[in-house]
Amino acid sequence: MSAPDAITHAARLLQARYGEDGAVIAVMRAAEAAAMGDLEMADHWEAVAAMIDEPDATAPDALN
Repeated sequence: MSAPDAITHAARLLQARYGEDGAVIAVMRAAEAAAMGDLEMADHWEAVAAMIDEPDATAPDALN
């Protein structure tokens, strides 16, 4: 799975499970990864949060 596909997949899963709070969960995961020194993983979760926060991401079929 390519990096953009992994980001989209994670965004879909978080949004499906947590709804609007999915972005908050992704930001928390990014902070945890950064605290452990894994900046690549932190960047991944920040990209997931940004994708969920995109205006079109709240449309019913945006990430589905």
